[in-house]
Amino acid sequence: MRTPSRSLTTAAAAAVVVATAVLAAASGTAASTSFGATKGATTKGTVSDCRDIEQLTVPGAERLTSACLSDLTTTGTLATGHTDAGGFYGFGGLSVADAAKPAAVAGIQLDGYFPDTSSLNTTHGWNHDSQFVIRLPRKWNGGLVVAGPPGIRRQYASDVHVSDTVLAKGYAYASTDKGNSGPGVFTDGVNPGDAVAEWHTRLTQLTIAAKKVVEQRYHREPHRTYVAGFSAAGYLARWQLENRPGLYDGGIAWSGVLMTPERNLLSYLPTALRNYPEYAATGSPQAHQAMLDAGFPAGSEPTWAYSYRNFWDPFQRILREEIDPTYDGDRLAGYPLCASGTPDCDADYDLATRPDEVREALTRLSLTGRISKPLLQLQGSLDTAVTPRDTRLYAAMIKSQGRERLTRVYEVEGGTHFEADLYKAFPGLVRPMLPCFQDAFDALEDWTIDGINPPDSHLVTRDASTDLVNACAL
Repeated sequence: MRTPSRSLTTAAAAAVVVATAVLAAASGTAASTSFGATKGATTKGTVSDCRDIEQLTVPGAERLTSACLSDLTTTGTLATGHTDAGGFYGFGGLSVADAAKPAAVAGIQLDGYFPDTSSLNTTHGWNHDSQFVIRLPRKWNGGLVVAGPPGIRRQYASDVHVSDTVLAKGYAYASTDKGNSGPGVFTDGVNPGDAVAEWHTRLTQLTIAAKKVVEQRYHREPHRTYVAGFSAAGYLARWQLENRPGLYDGGIAWSGVLMTPERNLLSYLPTALRNYPEYAATGSPQAHQAMLDAGFPAGSEPTWAYSYRNFWDPFQRILREEIDPTYDGDRLAGYPLCASGTPDCDADYDLATRPDEVREALTRLSLTGRISKPLLQLQGSLDTAVTPRDTRLYAAMIKSQGRERLTRVYEVEGGTHFEADLYKAFPGLVRPMLPCFQDAFDALEDWTIDGINPPDSHLVTRDASTDLVNACAL
């Protein structure tokens, strides 16, 4: 059995949300700076840029630092150390290097953390989970965008994808590390699924707190609040619009992970782990067909070697340890790149034969399709992590709930889950999806602010004659 360091059980997680809501509603100063918070030095700003910066508090936060910056986008924050491009934890590898950068956006950055007993996040040397970043542009458009990181990364991992995009439009921005990060996320819990369940809680907690911070800074509440995210954060955007719709006006799920008892990463990654090595070694038609039957899209075969080593194997083992820790006894997260047929190999994992407790853990984390606010969904046609089948299934779930009017799905021809590396390796096959996210965000604004319906769901074709790195028209 694992030795847990979980900070929040289900009951405790609910208590944190309630406590944060109470703090957010309270008058006067919030608790965030009364826990010995330190304030960062003013950097390349003026008093008028960051007036009353020292008075800002984050409700419920245990630690808080602040900085007045001449540029909140990644161009500026990389130079001042207010972001992290680290490959495994930051935004490294998530975007194409040649993508256009937004103009500088001056404003305030707040960094800190909420109370938590786990310490997987070592950013800033804090060794403390539940870290967050909040950015407040000097020229504010009245809105707020909240995000989480993809995969098992940390709070800055959505900086290029989401933060740069929305700061350039004048939005305030907030992101969380989801309460745990890195390859040992499964150690942060008492019961199977606790670590992922904390992701829900922490995004809700940050949304409530960020709204109060915006009100402090600009002296009025945000007129609109959106939730957006890629991969695991896309799953969270869906979950929030299903379970906390009152906090948001809409959202975007970009390659959002699907989580149901029947269809999830644990239901199809083992198929890849069993069959890809045989396909790579022999070209076996049977192994190839098994991959296609599991949902891996035809045409994505050139990217399978990359996916096998960088996603299929590590994420199968990490998520399986979180959901089903008894599969390999006392060993944590299995045996890397093990061969099918060897003892306790994740390539032979069969979700359908596992105990009822495993299904119960998945049910606790599952999506239902009961969204209550507008949701735009982006999906790469060549995605081998979140397959096109997964996003289509979620759209069908929404339709089964009678809510299809609230969503659109844009399948992007040539889109993948790992565009930075794969676009470089296969420029004639792959296309970057960041400009499609930017166009989708414009469409979400038109939909929720001006009542202009977005285009119907469709395939966004890959037109090689256009600037694929910087342009996409939905």
